[in-house]
Amino acid sequence: MLRCLRTISIASLTLLATACSTMGESGSSATESSPEAAAGSQEVGGKVVLVSHESFNLPKKLVTAFERESGIDLVTRSAGDAGTLTAKLSLTKGNPTGDLAFGVDNTFASRPLDEGVFATYEPSLPDGAAEFALEEGADKLTPIDVGHVCVNVDTEWFEKEGIAPPETLADLVDPTYQNLFVTPGASTSSPGMAFFLSTVAEYGDDWPDYWTSLLDNGAKVVDGWEDAYFGDFTQGGGKGVRPIVLSYDSSPAFTVPKGSAESSTAALLDTCFRQVEYAGVLEGAANPAGAEAVIDWLLSTEVQAALPTAMYVFPVSDEAEVPADWAVHAVQPSAPLTVSPADIAANREQWLTEWTDVVTR
Repeated sequence: MLRCLRTISIASLTLLATACSTMGESGSSATESSPEAAAGSQEVGGKVVLVSHESFNLPKKLVTAFERESGIDLVTRSAGDAGTLTAKLSLTKGNPTGDLAFGVDNTFASRPLDEGVFATYEPSLPDGAAEFALEEGADKLTPIDVGHVCVNVDTEWFEKEGIAPPETLADLVDPTYQNLFVTPGASTSSPGMAFFLSTVAEYGDDWPDYWTSLLDNGAKVVDGWEDAYFGDFTQGGGKGVRPIVLSYDSSPAFTVPKGSAESSTAALLDTCFRQVEYAGVLEGAANPAGAEAVIDWLLSTEVQAALPTAMYVFPVSDEAEVPADWAVHAVQPSAPLTVSPADIAANREQWLTEWTDVVTR
């Protein structure tokens, strides 16, 4: 049973960046669907290499228990952010650098699926997980976690200044919020790409006009999430001067001052884009049976329950409890913005070319 998150200060938020940039290890105790059963008649054990983005991080005790019970030696290899990971998987298709991959999300899934990067494997999903399965490719990519990229605001800053914070994407181009917003770029960041897609979902073919207005209103575009949050955001623990930042729906749970019942930040739930992260067995894997066992383990209640505090995302399993603080401070949007993976695949390159043209004018 996952313990409740204790209230933490903004100083502790620095640990978020450390955890998200450090390649963690993963493991779990026995699950309802054991690694041995998951692999069927194939022998499970030996070395299994998990290729992931740089934010993969699970408690070491879970890894140790999983390795002990399964006979698997789990090795994790970081391949950069989600975009870089996906590109590397495509470049090494058929001759992969690992046995399975974790971290390809719904904004990047179409490319590796079309290129045959993943082998077929359909594990038994826990209750609730089927909601996040891909319409095409569900037999190759398994949903593991879900989060929402949302615009966040420094509520303390707005209260101090006597200004009502924005609520919608349209508000961000209002002169009231000139020079206050910072976001990672669509071409260099997975959350940046998700934010771009939220503008596509909201404005359709008129998204370039929206971005032109956004930039004219002083929005700042940086390389990555950490640059935006910890460099420019006023609640990032540094010397940031911008009280509006692109982050996640879970972020406010980590900006609750010690001794307070209120977070110093809030996610704007009308601006959120859903991100689902997947795991899949790599075509040509040296240990496919072991890779399948790892995917089953990632779906176990123990691992699913560890995701909020370890990786700051929500589990896909309804059977896993989330910290009590999240019910108050990490509220998920009821109607997140979405763009189908098929539309993303068909338009990604053109969109990014146009987006780059708009941003660099």
